[in-house]
Amino acid sequence: MYHDADSHIFESPDFYKEFADPVSRQMIGDNCFSGVTIEMFENALRGRDGADFTANADAQLMERKLWNALGAYDGGERSRALDLLGFRSQLVFDSFMRFHLRTAEQGNDLDLIYGLARTHNRALVEFCSSDPRLLPVGYVPLADIERSVKFAEEAIELGCAALQAPADCPRHHSPSHRGFDPMWALMAESSTPLIFHLGAGRLAEPTYNLSGRDPEPSFLGGDGSIKSIEYISTPHPVMESLSALLVDGVLHDHPDLRVGIIEFGASWVPGWLHFLDSAMDAFVKHESRLQRLDMKLSDYVRRQVRVTPFCHENTGWTIAQGGDDVFMFSSDYPHIEGGRNPIARFGRSLDASDISAEARDKFYWKNFEDFMGARVRQFAVDA
Repeated sequence: MYHDADSHIFESPDFYKEFADPVSRQMIGDNCFSGVTIEMFENALRGRDGADFTANADAQLMERKLWNALGAYDGGERSRALDLLGFRSQLVFDSFMRFHLRTAEQGNDLDLIYGLARTHNRALVEFCSSDPRLLPVGYVPLADIERSVKFAEEAIELGCAALQAPADCPRHHSPSHRGFDPMWALMAESSTPLIFHLGAGRLAEPTYNLSGRDPEPSFLGGDGSIKSIEYISTPHPVMESLSALLVDGVLHDHPDLRVGIIEFGASWVPGWLHFLDSAMDAFVKHESRLQRLDMKLSDYVRRQVRVTPFCHENTGWTIAQGGDDVFMFSSDYPHIEGGRNPIARFGRSLDASDISAEARDKFYWKNFEDFMGARVRQFAVDA
């Protein structure tokens, strides 16, 4: 049995238009894209016109990526894709809106920040509305504490199954600020995890690419933002934000709150767990916030934090070193980096490290069910 902790809409240009207020629509512009062009979308549509495209949709499910994928931006098609994939449930993220949201969070227009987030949440919930297995991941800005607490309540009532927050530290306060406590309590009580996802945090400075050498292409082609240096450094902002939540006792105070680290890779986690505990040993004599904790920082991670590896990582080693409670399977459908057969690639890695059947169950579905709580346990019963 499988639950998928990371999948995406690959939006059409006007995907958010009907859900946006005038200010948000002006910010998005003529289309919602970020880092791609309308010509790329039009080329993908022309590829759908071939005589064999519909006939071969099932057989080529994992070969077709981005807009050509089954259910890329159509909720009804996504249900069919889920049937073929065989996943019991699937978290669904945006592909482009989080870049607009991050840009807005770096500014001062609170109405724009929360308007864009509301637009995003309405669109994701609508996309997933026809199939309870599709779990929409909403977005909650952290720019204004009081407003965020109310906004999270609105998003949960709307139907968001999890809430993504910016991985960067807000401009005027820590994500661990005690003013957020009512929001964490609500999320814990409603089994609504907090999620940090790639794209909602800073990347390495572009100056690193000014090396006096010929420029390297992005893995998507062209001069995109993700290359090897950016990939290697992506976990840095989420390490900072999650460390603040751990050290300031947010996970201690809200033991039922779950936190997801999605699409930042996982090979860094085992060493980071040791680094957390060494920091606690070094500073516990001087910091009262550490003295009030009743476990090692790494134990809070194992109890409450879940991380998705990339399928090209050595996931068997990561589980063996970091523990079998932390890591979750994901497909990244329909993004290119998810590969054509993530289950096979994960399986080979687990085999190489002789990962037990019990640990595999945790990776493929049990850790996800702990992460999402009662929202997904019904699918396990149905199985």
